[in-house]
Amino acid sequence: MIYDGLRFFTWLHFAALAGLLVYGAHRLLFVFCWLGERRKRENNAPPSMTEFPFVTVQLPLYNERFVAARLIEAAARIDWPAEKLEVQVLDDSTDDTRGIVDETAARLSLRGTNISVIRREGREGYKAGALKHGMTMAKGEFMAIFDADFLPRPDFLVRAMPHFFRPETGMVQARWSFLNAESSWLTRLQSLLLGPHFRIEHLVRFKRGLYFNFNGTAGVWRRKAVESAGGWQSDTVTEDLDLSYRAQLCGWKFVYLDEVSVPSELPVTLAAFRSQQQRWAKGSVQTARKVLPLIFSSSLPASVKFEAAAHLLANVCWLFGTATTLTLYSAVSLRAGAGPHLLLKTDVLMLAAASCAVLSYFYVYIRVRGDGHSIGSLLLLPVFSIGMSPAISLSVVKGFFKDGGFFERTPKFGVLGRQSVPNPALLYRQSAFPYLMMNALFLAYSVPPVLFAWQRGAWTAIPFLALFPAGFTLVIAKDLADMKRAGDD
Repeated sequence: MIYDGLRFFTWLHFAALAGLLVYGAHRLLFVFCWLGERRKRENNAPPSMTEFPFVTVQLPLYNERFVAARLIEAAARIDWPAEKLEVQVLDDSTDDTRGIVDETAARLSLRGTNISVIRREGREGYKAGALKHGMTMAKGEFMAIFDADFLPRPDFLVRAMPHFFRPETGMVQARWSFLNAESSWLTRLQSLLLGPHFRIEHLVRFKRGLYFNFNGTAGVWRRKAVESAGGWQSDTVTEDLDLSYRAQLCGWKFVYLDEVSVPSELPVTLAAFRSQQQRWAKGSVQTARKVLPLIFSSSLPASVKFEAAAHLLANVCWLFGTATTLTLYSAVSLRAGAGPHLLLKTDVLMLAAASCAVLSYFYVYIRVRGDGHSIGSLLLLPVFSIGMSPAISLSVVKGFFKDGGFFERTPKFGVLGRQSVPNPALLYRQSAFPYLMMNALFLAYSVPPVLFAWQRGAWTAIPFLALFPAGFTLVIAKDLADMKRAGDD
């Protein structure tokens, strides 16, 4: 019975490694496609604008005391004919952000800005509900949306709106750039993770006629596209991803502008980053459950269907990572009689191949784009990913079985460069204790396979097996450091 159990978990172990290999191969495919697109010389400049449509700038806010005024003032500076522009502050705040919003809006209104503050009695539907409610009062043919941690430049609309010259264009998405990428090793890693998402994935999907998504901010929607697709809905926690796929299924085309960037703020604590990633992971799986049946039953090309599935189910790889950790000891124990040269040979090769494929994706990006990233951040990435996988996997599982859910905001502090988080930021502190306990258990569980390999002289396996306890040690140390810092404040 025990042997059968070990054999089952060993098969599960190799199945998880195979899943990671498939993910790595998909990353390499994107790199090859991206390099091919870069060699093309295309002139896709839109025609000059002769008419200026009415644009509504929507700013959804919830308890953003540190960044609310900064965002509203940036929106008011957008260069567009005053009679064709309005700013909606969709304020669901319950703290002193309300006063900051009212004071800033009143001051800008006196200067001639067409600005309104819209509040609801509750937070029904969270961000999706706020955007839906705001659109019922909006005058614009187009909706430009910016989250609280973004700073649109004055020329944003001048550069984005000409791309709506085709009547079938439903959405234009700009690239994210980062105000505080050099704040810490955590923000540098986030910058490395998000950079290729835009500059490789979005670019390739756009150029090759594949589906890609509005990222919830730094983009413009055609009102008709939103309405024809069924509007903003809150049965997933990634309303932006959900609407994107529904709109494209209705025949709307999307445009990605790599040359237009909107600066944003990255989460500065591990708890904030973890909650953000959990929402994105849960929401992507919820969206997959909702729209993939429609996509596969449609007459879309096979390439579009395949890539939609790969895109929406990419976060399942967090489950593969966690499964690899949980089954590692079983896989080692079952082959206890193997010689040191055979022990874990297959595991190491598969894990090395998957890791090298993913690292190659980021390495090529660093070599081609630069963007200030270092090889040090690249080497830290697999360790950090292992440490984060259990927490994010929990959200992936929830996404498979539950619609909607609480929309947990990501705290923003208005930091630039290497600035420290302001002292009142402890009010936004998120509990990390349950994850500390969980990661401590994973750390204890991941050490025995390293000792097992050491005892049997399987030296080539040790560096790969050591990645697992190193990953959990790293996230535990970061959580403790963040908690100490908040306590000191």
